[in-house]
Amino acid sequence: MVKTMILKSNFIALIFLIYMSKCNSLTKTTNTTGFTTQLIHRDSPQSPHYNHSQSPYQRLANAVQRSFNRVRRFKTNRLGSESPVSEITNSGAEYLMKYAIGTPPIPSLGVADTGSDIIWTQCQPCQDCFKQKLPFFRPKISSTYKNIPCDTNNCKSFQETSCSEKKCVYTETYGDGSSTQGDLSIDTITFASSNGRRTISAPNIIFGCGFSNSLLIPAGESGIVGLGGGPASLVRQLGPLANGKFSYCLSSDNSRPSQLSFGDSAVVLGRGVVSTPLVKKYPETFYYLTLEGISIGNQRLKFDDFSSGVKGNIVIDSGTTLTLLPFDFHAKVESAMGRLIKLRKIKDPRGELSLCFFSRDGIKNIPDVTVHFEGGDVKLRQENLFVRTSDVSLCFAAQPVDDVAVYGNVAQKNFFVGYDLQKRTVSFQAANCRKS
Repeated sequence: MVKTMILKSNFIALIFLIYMSKCNSLTKTTNTTGFTTQLIHRDSPQSPHYNHSQSPYQRLANAVQRSFNRVRRFKTNRLGSESPVSEITNSGAEYLMKYAIGTPPIPSLGVADTGSDIIWTQCQPCQDCFKQKLPFFRPKISSTYKNIPCDTNNCKSFQETSCSEKKCVYTETYGDGSSTQGDLSIDTITFASSNGRRTISAPNIIFGCGFSNSLLIPAGESGIVGLGGGPASLVRQLGPLANGKFSYCLSSDNSRPSQLSFGDSAVVLGRGVVSTPLVKKYPETFYYLTLEGISIGNQRLKFDDFSSGVKGNIVIDSGTTLTLLPFDFHAKVESAMGRLIKLRKIKDPRGELSLCFFSRDGIKNIPDVTVHFEGGDVKLRQENLFVRTSDVSLCFAAQPVDDVAVYGNVAQKNFFVGYDLQKRTVSFQAANCRKS
């Protein structure tokens, strides 16, 4: 039996080394003040979500629908309930993150989600799990795996925990009906840095070892990596490795990996950086900013919520494709955009977006568009404003909603976006993320 376990461990370790070496040859190090890893867009050929039979326009239509599904998670309970509502829908997951868990390290591919906190992965033996393309995590093989007992603060501080055979059991149920349940546990999580020179190991990370899991649209991922602002998120748990800092640079070319950095590597510095305060609101998972208005050409449109003195009136989220604005404000922005762009308006062939123009190439003489956040202005480019829905249609990448405004990832592409949870700021710097 011992010999068999050793052989299994060596085989799993070999799988991990092969998996990591696909990017680069890695050398282990432990002394670091920050690190960078890769994010893979779900529509990239490198993603298990990739569907060769779909056209780019069908993939965009799917992303548009995911934007509307995802906004449910940001709706707060306006009746003042003291219990947070975690409404995450897996169909909104846009970027996947490579990491490994345990000793020896088992490769995993998690949804990198700035709209949730808990980290979880599917575990064997699994009572009810969805299909994934990587090996399931097997806690009995990991020498660094520990169950969290029921009577500990780590168990009591998590929402929706219970006891089973003196072990702490967690449950997460999401707004679309997806769910995960399993043992709340501790183990080492390992990352590969983008430069290929080292691996980064973070011991004693609390995560969910899920043995009963369902996702609305499972497509190969192993679980979710929460990057929200709550104490259970990866950003908080990395401690000195992150110091409450992370950043990403989302490429406009979905076939290329995007960069996700933590710690000193995540600080956005240099020419053209603008910063805006993070507003502390309930629940603390979400990243709230204050939108003052949007300028289109020479016309500055005030955001009604800001005019009423509301702070933290928009959530910034890397997992939502579109920018979602309240109906009245969206109508003003769309009307101003439609007046200034001198192209023929057409209906979206996909029937998803409301302002579209006939164009085979692009839009010449596009008006200047500036997003006015509290303390900083972000000037958008054409790639941040429009998405192609067919060979002849370019459509405005914003839509109206009746609740929480969301600053989506199309508006964030080709910007370094840095979060500092200690200074309570989000910073933006225009960049070419294809080269980062």
